[in-house]
Amino acid sequence: MIGTAFRTADVPVADRFEYWRQLMDRTIAPSDMSSDYAADFRAEQRLLELGAVRVWPVRVLPTRYRRNARLVRQSDPEEYHLSLVLGGGLGFDHVGRSETYGPQDLWLSDSSRPYVVEPYGMQPSPGREVPFVTGVGVEVPRSLLPLPPARVRELLGRRLSGREGPGALLTGFLTGLDQQAAFLQPADAPRLGMVLVDLLAAWLAHELEAEAALTPEAHRRITITRIRAFIRQHLHDPELRPPVVAAAHHISLSYLHRLFQEEGTGETVAAWIRGQRLAGARRDLANPALLTTPVHVIAARWGILRASDFTRAFRATYGMSPTEYRFLALTAPPGDEEVE
Repeated sequence: MIGTAFRTADVPVADRFEYWRQLMDRTIAPSDMSSDYAADFRAEQRLLELGAVRVWPVRVLPTRYRRNARLVRQSDPEEYHLSLVLGGGLGFDHVGRSETYGPQDLWLSDSSRPYVVEPYGMQPSPGREVPFVTGVGVEVPRSLLPLPPARVRELLGRRLSGREGPGALLTGFLTGLDQQAAFLQPADAPRLGMVLVDLLAAWLAHELEAEAALTPEAHRRITITRIRAFIRQHLHDPELRPPVVAAAHHISLSYLHRLFQEEGTGETVAAWIRGQRLAGARRDLANPALLTTPVHVIAARWGILRASDFTRAFRATYGMSPTEYRFLALTAPPGDEEVE
């Protein structure tokens, strides 16, 4: 597991707002905070430290944050801050731009410049509880981003979409980190941090139409990230093979194979596709909700149409047949380790 959970519910009511203020100062940068709900403040955060990059899924009552020039002079981590809004609404004032943000919107800010963040359209309906703002924050050292600061400055404070293209890839990665945190190991963190930097760079370059500004290494990492995302989205298609993947990304088959070889895992493209399919089928076999679904149907859902091929590949990978694995996984006492 990676990440540390912070909850205001873990401290006395009278201390909760100050606890949250100090946490935000450490997570982002010092700011003046206020909230109409400070007397009984509720918020929770999971802080994921991915090398030099910090990611923090958050759920918080409406709060106003003001970072002025004085606070910038006192403390500046020299970072870019990315916000993904998932629920609720926020207003943001930065570098002379004022925007409002709702679900699936993204914005970028610079810790060296003042800003104001405040709730927008968050008044509770009569008889209803106060709505929470939910989202994901990211802190990235400016030195890690392979784009000229002058170009990045063009995007500061703008409302940008996380609904399509590289923005959707970035949004999916950030929400997936929170969902999979329990299954990730500390050794995964630095690698995930670099993947996140590459996705962020690809998204910003796309918004600027400036992919030429990326380094060759960043281009390579971004390409392999896009390819793997494409493969995961099409695992159900039995026609998904290396030539199809290469054609979808407008690259040669030889370059596709070279990208995977340079990753250093030793897996070919076909082997990686097969491994992803088997891993997906394995999860489904251990799912009690799918107990009555025949094994061959589960295999077909993951793009493996011949039952004999699935059984042979599953046994070679996991040391038992799919039927044996399902029986052991579904009859193991609660709390036992997952069947290997």
